[in-house]
Amino acid sequence: MFSFFSFLIIICWKRKETNPQIQQSFTPLPKKPIVFLTFLFVAVRIFVFTESVCRIVCIFCNNLIFLIKSSLYQHKTGLNTGIYRSVMEEVQRHSVHTLIFRSLKRTHDMFVSNQSGLPEIDEKLLKIRKSIKAKDTYGLVFDRVSKAAEAKKLAAAAPGGALEGPERPLAITDGSVVGEHNALVTGNDKSVTGGIDQQNGGTSLVAASGVRPGTTGSNVQLIPKKAPTIPKPTWHAPWKLSRVISGHLGWVRCIAVEPGNEWFATGAGDRVIKIWDLASGKLKLSLTGHVSTVRGLAVSAKHPYLFSCGEDRQVKCWDLEYNKVIRHYHGHLSAVYSMALHPTIDVLATCGRDSTARIWDMRTKANIHTLTGHTNTVASIVSQAVNPQIITGSHDSTVRLWDLAAGKSVCTLTNHKKSVRSIVLHPTLYMFASASPDNIKQWRCPEGNFVQNISGHNAIVNCMAVNADGVLVSGGDNGTMFFWDWRTGYNFQRFQAPVQPGSMDSEAGIFAMCFDHSGSRLITAEADKTIKIYKEDEEASEETHPVNWRPEILKRRKF
Repeated sequence: MFSFFSFLIIICWKRKETNPQIQQSFTPLPKKPIVFLTFLFVAVRIFVFTESVCRIVCIFCNNLIFLIKSSLYQHKTGLNTGIYRSVMEEVQRHSVHTLIFRSLKRTHDMFVSNQSGLPEIDEKLLKIRKSIKAKDTYGLVFDRVSKAAEAKKLAAAAPGGALEGPERPLAITDGSVVGEHNALVTGNDKSVTGGIDQQNGGTSLVAASGVRPGTTGSNVQLIPKKAPTIPKPTWHAPWKLSRVISGHLGWVRCIAVEPGNEWFATGAGDRVIKIWDLASGKLKLSLTGHVSTVRGLAVSAKHPYLFSCGEDRQVKCWDLEYNKVIRHYHGHLSAVYSMALHPTIDVLATCGRDSTARIWDMRTKANIHTLTGHTNTVASIVSQAVNPQIITGSHDSTVRLWDLAAGKSVCTLTNHKKSVRSIVLHPTLYMFASASPDNIKQWRCPEGNFVQNISGHNAIVNCMAVNADGVLVSGGDNGTMFFWDWRTGYNFQRFQAPVQPGSMDSEAGIFAMCFDHSGSRLITAEADKTIKIYKEDEEASEETHPVNWRPEILKRRKF
């Protein structure tokens, strides 16, 4: 383009020299403009040529470097040169739709010939598979089968030959009638047994006809199976309301009894922790510090400490000698719903709405373990000195047993169909119970073996309590209380908790309950802002309140 303009300027200059009119309109240029412009034109051409040569050299160098790298990689990995040749070639682009249908067509063409044919059976592999499965399933009784086969061979080869006549099935009789059929006879009757060794004590099950000496190993004792029986429940005295304590300004959500059995603490929706005298029911102390509902309390048996947790995500340690908070345990991401103290070591366990349970060092405030695995709110947690040391119940309908040392779940119980809101440990037996709206289930530690269902409390069961006498109490969200015999699951009492005068009937929910350490007083925390204390009816007896035991109904329902 620059050369073209230079050429035009030269032409115009030539015309200016020949035409005087044009000379007047042009400004004076330096002398010998043709030489100047020619020099300029040559310089520009050289510059352009040099730039083109540089570009060509750069492209050549890049290609050379790529080829060198490709050859080195090929030499290193031993790949075929055709791969790099295909890399250099331009790939024809297709739509995803086209590529998918091409892949489908290739797959169809590959398998269309034998799409209905089954693969050939490899007899050797089939035999190996059957042997592995048989060894895994019946490995414990393989030796018994071989011993029985050897015994049969020895019996057949023994002198005297086989039994005379076909063997008849053994039958159990009273031993008085002995005939041709097989019977249960005494070992002292040698005329019948033919002098069989008395290896089974007083009686032995033998074949009365065609008996051979020395063949007692082939005779099997038939012991009648005991029919399943339903144990009769233990009589328990009915419980009655003894005292109603008012003082909180919100729903009472948690209770904890002091190990000395002199006072108990309650937490409520008014954000206050109140300590009451257990004998008189009078208020002794109020502790303020939480900024939301207090949901859990625990009193240490080894230290003068009270622990509390609430919906403000805080876990506090109160020194009851100074009535002040001395420690905070930070870590929960949402409301903390329950807590438990380990009975032997200085460890605190909490759980809450963040679907985790956390283990804290009581003194250093360190979060030792974060027990994860639940998929919904963890509503209840309990702790015991033996394995499993931590048990949690969650709204994801599962109960988990945890290894405290490893911080991992060792067992997950999925029998419940609805949210598990309460777990309680039996004070003397190695068992625990979990409560859900579908059932109350009993389990045996340490493996979490299922024991039985306790059915009948058709409500949202918020809490449970059990004492050493085997009285299990469940409290519902609608204010109903059911009293059960722990061993048999028999419901010996049920009633609706009375609401405080002036409260609505809908405020009859029971949120927490626990027995005192003597097991003679039951303390409940309710939605009508009161605390109720129940005692056994001392005037009741088995005559006045008999056990309405009807096992035929239970047998028809359970068996």
